[in-house]
Amino acid sequence: MREVLREVVRDTVDSNPSLSDNLAQREILERSDVDDNLELVHLLRAVTVEFGLRQAEFAAANGMHPTDVRALICLLDAARAAEPATPGLLGTRLGLNSAGTTAVIDRLERLGHVERVRDPADRRRVLIRVRPEAVTLGQEFFGPMLNGVLEALTPLSPAERTTIRDFLTAAREAFTP
Repeated sequence: MREVLREVVRDTVDSNPSLSDNLAQREILERSDVDDNLELVHLLRAVTVEFGLRQAEFAAANGMHPTDVRALICLLDAARAAEPATPGLLGTRLGLNSAGTTAVIDRLERLGHVERVRDPADRRRVLIRVRPEAVTLGQEFFGPMLNGVLEALTPLSPAERTTIRDFLTAAREAFTP
């Protein structure tokens, strides 16, 4: 409905120059753009809330703390980006101090989800690796949801996916200190 109203107002303003100076018409256009933008922000928030709830369900079902799930996600993201997953990197990404990071790694190691390994390039450095069993466990739980998101992206053109990628990147940067 809002989109139809916006198109009618735009068509009217475009076809009648005297109306284009009408402040009330412009305010309607601007307000509807702001409303649409806020709707997108609210949808993004709703997605993040739902994802957080699913993470909490996964954590509870597998004897983990929600921070443990976030840690696994950070470690998997680092692996995808070919970044060395050190305890320092993990602590920075999670906003934890050294003791908190060690506690998370210890819990995940006790549960068999991660292992500490020496960096082959620098034997003094320890890397944290997600074990294949943990990846499988995550895929079993989150896989159907991720497949649903992938299906939603399938009909989109490369340009539309680029627009979404740009928006999500900018949104992430807006929340990154």
